[in-house]
Amino acid sequence: MAQPLKEALDAARRKAGEKSFVVYPTPQGALLTQEIVESLFRQGHVTIVCGHYEGIDERFVESEVDLEVTIGDCVLTGGEIPAMAVIDAVSRLVPGVVGKSGAVVEDSFYRGMLDHPHYTRPASWNGKDAPEVLLSGNAGEICRWRREQAVLRTLSRRPDLVSKCSLREYMGGGFYLAIECEDMAGLDGERPEGRWPDERFIREQVGEWAKLCESYGAARLVLIVKNAQDRDFARAAFKAEAKADKIPGSSKVKWMPSLARTLEWALKKESRLLLVGVSDEVKNGAKHWLELKRFILEKCGSVLFYFPAESRCEGNFEEVDFEKLEKVAGSVFMIPLQGGRLPLFGKISAVLDRFLGSK
Repeated sequence: MAQPLKEALDAARRKAGEKSFVVYPTPQGALLTQEIVESLFRQGHVTIVCGHYEGIDERFVESEVDLEVTIGDCVLTGGEIPAMAVIDAVSRLVPGVVGKSGAVVEDSFYRGMLDHPHYTRPASWNGKDAPEVLLSGNAGEICRWRREQAVLRTLSRRPDLVSKCSLREYMGGGFYLAIECEDMAGLDGERPEGRWPDERFIREQVGEWAKLCESYGAARLVLIVKNAQDRDFARAAFKAEAKADKIPGSSKVKWMPSLARTLEWALKKESRLLLVGVSDEVKNGAKHWLELKRFILEKCGSVLFYFPAESRCEGNFEEVDFEKLEKVAGSVFMIPLQGGRLPLFGKISAVLDRFLGSK
């Protein structure tokens, strides 16, 4: 009945001394996920209203309940067991409840991935040995093994979770962005009045791109400018602008003459590299961004996203000698950013957030 529930809720609110966020466990609710748990933790005070056998009065639900949740596609006799699950999941996030705070971060779903396998003593049990790397004492190798195992377990058991995770901590290499900037040199080498690019381009474009890459943890931002004179001018102008304004990420900006040279440079740093072109349109052979995330995780390598010049959405792939660059993994994948033509800043933001953004 609505009135007894309202009186009980008012009593709970008086005891809390603040407005409660009201949760109602019901089979009709949203599936309880780690994201919901983290949101409940940030509410400050939560009141759980449990029904029994049948549901509770819909008028009370409409006027008082903030969130309806379920723990799965099953029907229980009451909301007490789901309430216990909510309490346990939320309380684990309270500092001090779990002795080692790092353990919470490493748990399944916290970063979007499943947890890695766990082993205890003895090292050999019933003829089965724990992985040697865990006995090595090499903290770096152990951490790398755990990341790899988390990836393998997620891809094999819950590939749907990949859409939520950031690749930043699970890639085997770096994440690079290469942007082709169009110069204004004429066919005969003559230039119009003024130089390209001007300080406004440096300040409003390159500086913002550098800040984005720094925020998302990209390894380097490569700007491709074909004309040597333009490239030297742009490099010097950006260096001066970055020093004056202290632009975050300015140290990660590199200027190159072509995509082919960019790949050669990147492959000196990375043992394996996947080249991905970004397009405004759906092309034959294009990979959906979610499939590409899975591909990157499976290869455990580095990736270079290439943004062609605005006037040439296909890109300058014909300049690349792929037979020479044997370490470039697979072929070139053009991922479409659907929803109309985005400005370049929007494209860069979308790619960084889809692949390196937090869940």
